[in-house]
Amino acid sequence: MTLARDLARRVRALSRYGLPPEVAATARLHLLDAIGVGLASAGSEAGAPYRRYAAGLGPGSASLIGIPGRVAPAAAALVNGGLMHGLEFDDTHTGSIVHGSAVLAPAALAAAQAAGASGPALSTVYALGWEVLIRIGLAAPGAFQARGFQVTSVGGALVAALVAAELVGLTEDEAVAAMGIGLSGASGVFEFLTNGASVKSLHPGLAAQAGLNAADLARAGVTGPETTFEGRCGLFAAFAGDARLAGAFAAALDGLGADWHLPQAAFKFHPCCHYLHPFIEAAGILAERGVKPDDVAALTCRVPAGAAPIICEPWGAKQAPASGHAARWSLPVAVAARLVEGRVDLATFEAPASAAVLTLARRIAWEPLAGARFPQVFEAEIVAETRDGARHEIRVDDVYGNAGRPAGDDAVRSKFRRNAARSLAPEGIASLEAAIDALAEAPRIDALTLSLSHSVWSDA
Repeated sequence: MTLARDLARRVRALSRYGLPPEVAATARLHLLDAIGVGLASAGSEAGAPYRRYAAGLGPGSASLIGIPGRVAPAAAALVNGGLMHGLEFDDTHTGSIVHGSAVLAPAALAAAQAAGASGPALSTVYALGWEVLIRIGLAAPGAFQARGFQVTSVGGALVAALVAAELVGLTEDEAVAAMGIGLSGASGVFEFLTNGASVKSLHPGLAAQAGLNAADLARAGVTGPETTFEGRCGLFAAFAGDARLAGAFAAALDGLGADWHLPQAAFKFHPCCHYLHPFIEAAGILAERGVKPDDVAALTCRVPAGAAPIICEPWGAKQAPASGHAARWSLPVAVAARLVEGRVDLATFEAPASAAVLTLARRIAWEPLAGARFPQVFEAEIVAETRDGARHEIRVDDVYGNAGRPAGDDAVRSKFRRNAARSLAPEGIASLEAAIDALAEAPRIDALTLSLSHSVWSDA
């Protein structure tokens, strides 16, 4: 049996069984967080291209996040995925380096709305999608990224196809075909790093759209390869460079439905690359010790080798990024902003970095972190030398919000409400949060989809 067929069969069986209550609750919390990020994006300048794009789409049945009107399901998946990833504020499973919600939430929402699916069905298939995507990343840790591909999007296209296939009720053969079709729509390359282009935000949306389209095409009779994962031109061979990695993925599938990885996924509390977060925390500790920006003579960040190409290279460009958005992947600007401005939040990246931040960024250097455990944990070390001759060494063992340092529900809900306030009026925020909490018993998801843009601010 091919891996795609085995996977389709397992997901079909598990989706009928449902989720353990604690996993279901975790899935709803991640969905809440992702929708909140989408609302923050929709109400910001980063969301303007998506608002303009949506305005030109024809009418359809699928709701948009923070944008009035409905469009075709695949188009909604594209726009909503772009919004959910648009601020680099969405969740991450660190070991597999996947942003699961930004591709799976828009795919599941659009498919569930089109099919009239129940709240439990949405939550279950969304969570199972996460589990599959995580296992793709864990089978080849860092291998996709080393070849210039974002595993979220290349693997996400296949998993989004599986999610859509399950929610709209495709046959097993059609679900297998959908994953094969999704493989031909898989992409997402890191070339955006050359200028901080906003297309990176679109990667999950493109994957979600590819998945919805693949399911529709499979239902219409288009066929795809069965050897989507293990073939000589399959996912692991083409994008990770080694077809043998499919064996690790096959082994990981044996735990599907028993070993749950979603509860280990990390929520973000800064809207920038997750690799930066432990360094921002370390800079905060330095500030708490009373060190001011003008006190710093030199500051060195010790960086895991796997993270360096994203947040350190080329260093000159990282010290003076082309835009506020490009600074979301800049180690020196993130550290300098925490020391100069006392925070790293949405406002940090809405305009180019200030002169004070850039001045300090030029005094920051980096070197490889010996013995780094990346990507299993996102760790950081900084060494600061002050003008009075003092030396400060600070280490953060793992990023806050990860499984080893989990964020509580209250922190995630507070983040959701702040983010949602960029697009929704207070009564809209409350009704949306209540609708997501009620998914466990909801026969349909109408209350959720109606709340996505029901109380949009008039100037949003």
